[in-house]
Order: sequence, then structure tokens, then C-alpha cells
Amino acid sequence: MSDARPVPAIPPGLALFVAVLAISWAGPLVRFTDAPPLAIAAWRLIISVVFIFVVLLVRRERPPTLARRDWAFAGAAGFFLALHFWSWITSLGMTTIASSVVLVSVQPVFVGILSGVMLGEVATRRQWLGIAVAVAGAAVIAWGDIDLGRDAIIGDLLALGGALFGAIYYVIGRRLRQSVDLWWYIGIVYGAAAAVLLLLVSVSSDVSLAGYERSDWLVFFALAAGPMMLGHTGVNYALRYVRAHVANLALLGEPIGATLIAWLLPQIHEVPGVQTLIGGVAILAGIAIAVARPARQ
Repeated sequence: MSDARPVPAIPPGLALFVAVLAISWAGPLVRFTDAPPLAIAAWRLIISVVFIFVVLLVRRERPPTLARRDWAFAGAAGFFLALHFWSWITSLGMTTIASSVVLVSVQPVFVGILSGVMLGEVATRRQWLGIAVAVAGAAVIAWGDIDLGRDAIIGDLLALGGALFGAIYYVIGRRLRQSVDLWWYIGIVYGAAAAVLLLLVSVSSDVSLAGYERSDWLVFFALAAGPMMLGHTGVNYALRYVRAHVANLALLGEPIGATLIAWLLPQIHEVPGVQTLIGGVAILAGIAIAVARPARQ
């Protein structure tokens, strides 16, 4: 099933802007719960899948006719999405919000490489320059974590792993979104990710899906409604119309939003240092360089 239109119902740029604003809340929200990372990731996906299922029932559309290979790709996308959430959410408990969201946001580097190999969508020189400038900004921010100890370094590595897993998920999504309706696509992929996380929870003796406080459930629902349904779904919508590395460049704005939120919220109040501010400016400059003249479609 395809949702191709001569003109997108919602401009992809607007969808990406809203998606970045929504995803920027993910890191700060996680700080308001002490639930294990696996449980947070699992409930974020489970609640989202329930909402998508209701939408699909209302739309009364038949499932898409996919080749066996496409079903395998969709399952793989869900698998890497699950790993992305697990590794990144775990990193938030080991390093600062700023460092975690900055390092996980270097995934455009991986996307740029994988898009050229898997999709034949090679980034232009200008876009690679933008990526390089943005990643340099990320390095400036992460450099300060060297003095924070072993846990912070492990957290940084987990965030980088989340960047790689997220890149694979988005590249696969770019391929499938050319022919699969948005709601069916996210239903299949988010459902596969939820299944993977449920399996991981079932084999983890110290993780449960029950017994949480009311405040924890509010965080689970907020993560599903904002960063998941508005954030990730907005990016998946844009993938129908823009190249994977272009969509991911927009996500480099997440560290700025998340850092500002963590700074301004009194309950967190993580004041960014000079390195964070300098790196943030570099990231924004990289985005501006990369998207000023997008590649010809």
C-alpha cells in the first residue's frame, strides 16, 4: 500500500521540525523515572503500538502486500530500533543528558555511509561538510566526559552504539517507506521492536513490566505520545519524501533542545558548560551548511 501524493499533505520540513521538538524531550523525561532502561523502552513501544492499532482499526485499511524480503527488512528495522532505545536509555543513567543526546545524534555519519551502500543515495560534498562540522561540535561536548570517570565513558559508548543502531533503522525505513503506508509501516516496525524488548525483559531476572509508581507511568505515556508518536513517526513520515541522511541531519537539533530543557527544568537543572555551548553552536552550523543546498532528487 502506498501513500504517494503529488504534494505531501504535511511539508516534510514542518514534520521534521515538530519531530525534533518532540524527540528533544526524551532525555529529560527519562530522568523523571527510576525504572530500568529495558522497562522504559518496552512500555514506550507497547503504548505506541496500542495507539497505532486503534488508528488502523478506525482507518479500516487492509494490511500491505509485502514481499517476504520486505517483511524481513521491517523486522530488522524493529530489531535495531529496540537496540537503539535500550542502549541510549541506558546511557542516560551513566552520563549527562547533553553528552548522551549529542553522541546518539551523530548517527547521520553512519546514515550517510549506509545510505550510499544500501540505497545508492550518496551525500553531496556540502552535506558531508555539514556532517563533519556537526560531529566536530559533538566531539567538543563529549571531550569533557573524560574526567567524569569510567561510567561516563561507558555511557558515551552506549550512546554511540545507539547512534549506529538508529542509523540502520532509518536507512531500512527509507527503503520501505517508498511503498508502505505510514501507519502500517510504523505499526509493523514498532510492533517488532516492542516484541524484541518484551523478549529481553522476559529473560532479564531483574526487570519487570509491573509494580511502578504513578509518576513512572506518566513518563511512559509521555515518552510514547511525544518523542515516539510525534518524534519518530514524524521522521518516518518525512522519509517518504526526503533522503535518509537529510532527515537525520535535522535530528542534530535534538541535542540543543534536550540540553536547554535539562537546563531550564528546575527538577533537573543540568547547566551546560562552555564546551557544550561551543559544541552546540557547531552542531547548528553543521545543520545550516548541510541543508542550505540539498541534493537534487
